[in-house]
Amino acid sequence: MIAWPWGVRTHLVTLARSEADALAEIHAAAFGHAWSGEEFAALLADRGVFAIGVRHGHRLAGFVLVRVVSDEAEILTIAVRPNSRRRGLGRMLMDEALRRLHRAGASRCFLEVDRGNAPAVALYRSLGFSVAGERRNYYHGGSPGDGTALVMRVQLR
Repeated sequence: MIAWPWGVRTHLVTLARSEADALAEIHAAAFGHAWSGEEFAALLADRGVFAIGVRHGHRLAGFVLVRVVSDEAEILTIAVRPNSRRRGLGRMLMDEALRRLHRAGASRCFLEVDRGNAPAVALYRSLGFSVAGERRNYYHGGSPGDGTALVMRVQLR
C-alpha cells in the first residue's frame, strides 16, 4: 500500500468479472481501439485469465489483465487512467503480475506494445523484457507509431 501526500491510500486488488465495465472505461481512456465490458467479462470468465487492479482510495485507477497457459503467460493489456499516470502505478501493476506469475510457476511472459509508445517500452525494458520480434500493421488507428507491435518477452525462471 502507498500513502500519497494528500492522505489517499493506493492498494492492489484482484478484480472480479463484475468489474468488467470499469475495466472497459479505463481501457477506452487509454487506447484508440477499446475493448467492451462484454469482452472483458468473457476474458475474466476464462480460468486462465486474471486481473489485478490498483485502487486510489475507492476509485479504480488502473489494471493489468493476464492470461496463463501451461508455463507461459501473456500480458493481454494494461491501462492506467490518464489523470493517474506518471505515479508508478503501471510499474506497481506489472511488478505484482510478474510476482504472481513466478509464484504460479510460469517460466516466461510475453506482451505486445506499440513500438511508438516510448514510455511503455522503457517500462517493460526496465522490468527485464527484451524484444523477441515485431508484428507490422498490428495496431490500426490511434497508434502513436506506425502500427508496428514489438513482441517482448521476459524469463521468469
